[in-house]
Amino acid sequence: MATATKKKAKVTLQPLGDKVVVEREESQTKTAGGIVLPDSAKDKPSRGTIIAIGTGKLLDDGTRGSLQVKKGDRVLFTSYAPETIEIDDEEFLLMSESDILAVIE
Repeated sequence: MATATKKKAKVTLQPLGDKVVVEREESQTKTAGGIVLPDSAKDKPSRGTIIAIGTGKLLDDGTRGSLQVKKGDRVLFTSYAPETIEIDDEEFLLMSESDILAVIE
């Protein structure tokens, strides 16, 4: 079990069940040709780094299933799935493990 803790603030995010907290990667500011993109033209990337995980999904027999991802994994996720949370001007995403499509190795 891992928690997301801000360095400056004393806020801790502990996701529950099969939820994970992800920090989204920065979007590119330039194209391959060197053109600087304005904020309105930037796509929000659908990848990031897991900074906290829950305890696992509660199974029918009362036990907890372990998560397939761990803290520090770089992941691809569906763009419509995450819930956006802002803490001290930093954006985090809260999503279910099932919304993660792949782990980037």
